[in-house]
Amino acid sequence: MMIIALVLIWGLFSILTQGTFLTARNMSNLFRQSVFTSILGIGMAFVIFLGEIDLSVGSVVGLTGGIIAILDVWNGMNPALSITLTLGAGLLIGLWQGFWVAYMKVPSFIVTLAGLLIFRGILVGITEGTTIGPLSNTFKIIGKSYLNNTVGILIGAVAVFFVIFIVFRSRRNKLKYQFETSSLIMEIFKLIVYIALIAMFVWMMNSYRGVPVSLLFALVALVIFSYLSRNTVFGRSVYAIGGNKKAAALSGINIKKVMLLVFVINGFMAALAGILLTSRLNAASVQAGTSAEMDAIGACVIGGASLAGGIGSISGAVVGAIVMASLDNGMSLMNMPMFWQSIIKGFVILFAVWLDMATKNKNKA
Repeated sequence: MMIIALVLIWGLFSILTQGTFLTARNMSNLFRQSVFTSILGIGMAFVIFLGEIDLSVGSVVGLTGGIIAILDVWNGMNPALSITLTLGAGLLIGLWQGFWVAYMKVPSFIVTLAGLLIFRGILVGITEGTTIGPLSNTFKIIGKSYLNNTVGILIGAVAVFFVIFIVFRSRRNKLKYQFETSSLIMEIFKLIVYIALIAMFVWMMNSYRGVPVSLLFALVALVIFSYLSRNTVFGRSVYAIGGNKKAAALSGINIKKVMLLVFVINGFMAALAGILLTSRLNAASVQAGTSAEMDAIGACVIGGASLAGGIGSISGAVVGAIVMASLDNGMSLMNMPMFWQSIIKGFVILFAVWLDMATKNKNKA
């Protein structure tokens, strides 16, 4: 349903922009823009699955972007080493916040609200309030380059194989345990839709310059963390804690350890998003990542995650991120004033949360 809603949004903006929205160039820009929110949304999704929240990821993005720029521009450090150190900083930030939430039992809202202020303040201090750039060529490749058409076609073929494998494996498992499942005809129809969308995506990207390199990071993260959330003991523990913390504790789940690891993952993903954003902009500034946490939370909620915890998917968060990017992109093409863009995005998030609560109340009834 989210994919159908996304297609409808694209169709509406295409009409309102007289076809400009669906041009290959604009769609390429849209997906490049969505990478940032997708990476943040994946990390945020795990936190929301727990029934927690993180208000600091925007500041972490700004801080890690500042760190990578300082290491690269001011110190001329090797790009591989500077990336490693920056990701390490993200892990430490996640460890710090996870410790306070999991072991000191301070509410995540308070811990991450404090982090929002602390990390933004550190950013201003270490950068001296200046914009740092331009970055070395390695980061230009990460943030602004494209893959050739052959590689794009290969990625599309791998994606088709992966989708077919996932759909039929899911159906087989449901039948094996006698769960309710769709008819074979419906499953084949969904596959045809997915394959058509993948083919259209590859064709459109190759019609412009090719698949953006930065998009590979989002695709790899989607595959890895989808598997982690659905097919590992850790992932099932996250959902169990979000669904019912007391029952999870009684079943033997180490709640503190799982919560700590979730915040570490979120810190790592925020640092990765900071590197990608800084690479795309070719500079770091004290304003980078401002309000990014709202887009990440919005992406998760629009993608079907419940703020109460225990419900949602990584793929839903990525689709939600594309929806958020589509709204930004479409409204910008329409030259809509910024205040209207904020109002409309706010109403979209409000409606998504209301729909989530209404669905849950209906299921309880």
